[in-house]
Amino acid sequence: MPSSKKLQPIIIKRVRKTSHGHHGGAWKIAYADFVTAMMAFFLLMWLLGSTTSGQLQGIADYFNSPLHVALPGGDGSGAATSIVPGGGQDLTRAVGQVHGKAEVHAARRMTIDDARDTIASQDKARIENLRRKMETLIQNDARLKEFSQQIRLEVIPDGLRVEIVDAQNRPMFDTGSAVLKPYMKDILERIGSGLNGLENRVMVAGHTDATPYGGGTKGYSNWELSADRANASRRELVAAGMPDDKLVRIVGMAASQLIDVGHPAAAVNRRISLTVLTQEAEARLSGRRPANESAAQGWLESFKKIGPTDEPPQGSGDKGLAPLAPALAPDAAKPAGTPASAPSPAAAATPRSAT
Repeated sequence: MPSSKKLQPIIIKRVRKTSHGHHGGAWKIAYADFVTAMMAFFLLMWLLGSTTSGQLQGIADYFNSPLHVALPGGDGSGAATSIVPGGGQDLTRAVGQVHGKAEVHAARRMTIDDARDTIASQDKARIENLRRKMETLIQNDARLKEFSQQIRLEVIPDGLRVEIVDAQNRPMFDTGSAVLKPYMKDILERIGSGLNGLENRVMVAGHTDATPYGGGTKGYSNWELSADRANASRRELVAAGMPDDKLVRIVGMAASQLIDVGHPAAAVNRRISLTVLTQEAEARLSGRRPANESAAQGWLESFKKIGPTDEPPQGSGDKGLAPLAPALAPDAAKPAGTPASAPSPAAAATPRSAT
């Protein structure tokens, strides 16, 4: 029989656990901005550290001339050496992207003044290099080293001046004479040999002390004596192998340029000066167009013709003292043995006093 008791319902309670509500994603945006900024910063630092000065100059030129970007033509990005594509160097000569070396680009932007300054600085550097070579020659040559106290080297605006001075007990000439002593011939022969390999021309000047010239032909003074001594030195240089047309001027200075002004009769005032002339000084003495201006114009024109893969013009290296531009002197093409024009002593300097 069924139980008389009522059946009780069975209640099952299931508890559902729920999480808290969503807080939003604003922090993710801030974090992404921070990471992006840091990445951009370190990328910029890396680019600055790995970019050469030439590339930095290219970037600066690119932003200084935005018009170039709008111009058509030029090579594609694969031909560029700069990390930034851009236009040509000169709107009048090229458009679009230009492929070439940074040095060529800089040279094309040079002005005449820039080229002239560059040539002058290189000429000065070569003169300084010649001075060091002459010092080495004097130290290594036993005969020159013996008379090293009488040989002076000085870089002057006109070039390198090599002076051979009298010693108190060892004169280069007899008193009042233009006949060279044997040791003076040896010095001139060795120094002349050291200068023969250079294309720069040489000026020879004779100097005396302030002691008045006594005796001899009437009217013959220290001016004529210094000129005769300079000419005697020229003859010895030519006899030693120096081409006669390498000598651009022979002058007598008498006592107009004393070294020891306080002692006008000092032996050091009696000397022979050999000046290896710069291009500028040679052109000035010859009355031609300034050499630096001619060379600068020629150098600038040669750079304008340089193609994308061409090398800079020859002559920019430091080989001896060769000119940086084609021969500038009309008389530089004279055949060897043709006498150089040398003014007379009277034309070289006007006597201030008959001493």
